[in-house]
Amino acid sequence: MSQFQIILTAIFGVFIMVGVVMFAGMRGGNVDDNVGDILIWGTIEKRDVREVLQDLSNRDDRFSKVKYEEKDELEFDSIFTEALAEGEGPDIFLLPQSKIYKHQNKIVAIPYETFSLRDFKDYFIEEGELYLTDDGILALPFVIDPLVMYWNRTIFSRLGLVEVPRYWDNFFTFATNMTERDEYLNILTSAVAFGEYGNIKNAKEIISTLIMQTGNPIITRTGDIIKVVLSGFDDQSTATESAVRFYSEFSNPVKEIYSWNKSMPNSQNVFLAGDLALYFGFASELGELQEKNPNLNFDVALIPQTIGLKNNINFGKMYGLAISKSAENIKNSYDVMIALIKGESLTYLNEITKLPPVSRILLSQEPRDPYQNIFYKAAVSSKAFLDLDEEATDLIYQDMIESIVSGRRKISEAIDRAGAEMTTLIKK
Repeated sequence: MSQFQIILTAIFGVFIMVGVVMFAGMRGGNVDDNVGDILIWGTIEKRDVREVLQDLSNRDDRFSKVKYEEKDELEFDSIFTEALAEGEGPDIFLLPQSKIYKHQNKIVAIPYETFSLRDFKDYFIEEGELYLTDDGILALPFVIDPLVMYWNRTIFSRLGLVEVPRYWDNFFTFATNMTERDEYLNILTSAVAFGEYGNIKNAKEIISTLIMQTGNPIITRTGDIIKVVLSGFDDQSTATESAVRFYSEFSNPVKEIYSWNKSMPNSQNVFLAGDLALYFGFASELGELQEKNPNLNFDVALIPQTIGLKNNINFGKMYGLAISKSAENIKNSYDVMIALIKGESLTYLNEITKLPPVSRILLSQEPRDPYQNIFYKAAVSSKAFLDLDEEATDLIYQDMIESIVSGRRKISEAIDRAGAEMTTLIKK
């Protein structure tokens, strides 16, 4: 981190700590400078978070008793809910952007008098604003894992292609030239894994990216009013249909762009085997790809955009630090969160996870590492939507795509049905 960044981060940290006095009045607060025993729960790899906490403790022994426990992702919701019902649980928990709606009633919101809206927007990337409500801040962004485009350099070289597609507008031509099929239409080399759902890793996030790139936020929140706009606003419905149509047509065998079908293996496995030119995966998958096939000659690029689009958009998985209603000491929990979002901790987190920081200040300097260079840019343009129920909406998306591909529903009907089903989740 440059001297300029260190100074900015330090100034920011001192400024927001002024509000701690006001926040402390909400429930107790030790006069001792030591924050004491603070327990954090989350589904992120325990080694990574514990290393960050150890680094923090080495720099400031007031945080020596902060502990982290990793919980199984599939069981976290039930374990967390049961713990709170019994008056137990963590002081802080890592809140994914996909679980904001589900867990918002289990959180002690940070008042804007303590952490101002202006400071929040100045410090964090835009996706973090999903944690903002009229009543305060539900969580402070901590981790961002942006969706990027991995590409097979060997396939590109073999076919004499020198550039990865930067825009969707010329993607059809790219896919037609890249996909190799035999006389029986069996796909030998696929340009891209689009068109199906069950065997395409990150399908929901890919489709969401395409829809959000049209300007459709999928779900909006205005005060306490949450509205599903998957079908698009009046002037966006056609654009939303075009985005879903674009995705689904790659599995149509009568189209020249036909490059995927439901009988094929999982898309990540096909990429690892060297038979998929483009793979849309998260930044966190880089190490996994390298480990599973050290000989795979690949690189990474930003997700294509639409020509004329004012702002780049790609999906990002985010985790924020939230104060649980089971917290014994809210002031000390807040102190821990502030320490963890400062430049030193976020820089160390970046070093061990290779994921970009959530701080605009840290993202302002371009890293030398070629992968990190792309990840940093993708972090700035990351977006997501207020998911009402991660598992339920995944099934809704799957039914939407499969009903279109099978011909059971027209595109507009499938999108309307998906939107209606998501709306029922609000009522539940």
